[in-house]
Amino acid sequence: MSNPYQEALGRTLIERSFRERIVLVGVTLDGHDDRETQESLDELALLIDTAGADEVARITQRRDAPDPTYYIGKGKAEELRELCLQVDSDTVVFDNELSPAQQFNLEKLLGRTAIDRTAVILDIFAQNAHTQEGKAQVELALLKYRLPRLRRGVAGAMSQQGGGIGTRGPGETKLEVDRRRIQDKIAKLTKDLAHCRARDASSPRVAIAPVSAA
Repeated sequence: MSNPYQEALGRTLIERSFRERIVLVGVTLDGHDDRETQESLDELALLIDTAGADEVARITQRRDAPDPTYYIGKGKAEELRELCLQVDSDTVVFDNELSPAQQFNLEKLLGRTAIDRTAVILDIFAQNAHTQEGKAQVELALLKYRLPRLRRGVAGAMSQQGGGIGTRGPGETKLEVDRRRIQDKIAKLTKDLAHCRARDASSPRVAIAPVSAA
């Protein structure tokens, strides 16, 4: 059975049971040029491949500043929606960092997952973490990324119920419960990692004498 923070991690990651079809989005902001944007998208495409997905299309826009609602303009966002339908994409990945509100608005408009470069990099780290400490570091980063992106479900999440042991307090919504549990997990991981670092710092280091040639 999954728990709230495992569900949060899962929704952040690129699906790995099949190779997702990805549309890349790049925005050339003031002070940068189109060549830089394309080179950065080329790099993002390699990251996407490493994460186990395929680029099927890309779209770019020049802007003085990010749009607060969609990062790209409303017209370009609608163009992106049409492109996603044409190429039958699963996910949209922005080369630029999205705010939680922008991500929510994009997913609502596009009808599919929208993430950014940070999420792709975290996904790759998650796939390649092998030690307990490494896995904990990745899980902590993913939880911090996902926490502000938690949203109410379509049904039931807004309902308030009475308290129960280990469940909801008086008047808590499901969203609040999930957020509290993730915050508790973040606190525990932070504490555990601090202990690991302190232990490693206090461990004696064995010096290896240099071997001279005969």
